[in-house]
Amino acid sequence: MAEEHRVPGENLVRKIKEILREGNVRRLTIRNEDGKELIEVPLSIGVVGTLMLPAWAAIGAIAALVTNCSIVVERNEPEGEEDRHPVPTDSEESE
Repeated sequence: MAEEHRVPGENLVRKIKEILREGNVRRLTIRNEDGKELIEVPLSIGVVGTLMLPAWAAIGAIAALVTNCSIVVERNEPEGEEDRHPVPTDSEESE
């Protein structure tokens, strides 16, 4: 599941922090106004602390350079979401 947020450069870091607090984020991609990918940050559970320092430095530099950008957020599907479309069993298929 992916969503896109358009933000001015000066609000980039604030918006990313807000998105991370919401949880279930698998990957962040920052694109410029033309849609060119500037940085892609894969995330996993618990990797928001010191391991993110190099990414935060890069995001801060991008925020200083761009006027407008978009953040593409890929989220993990919530638990049980995959059960919404059950696969039919052999007995159900023969009916």
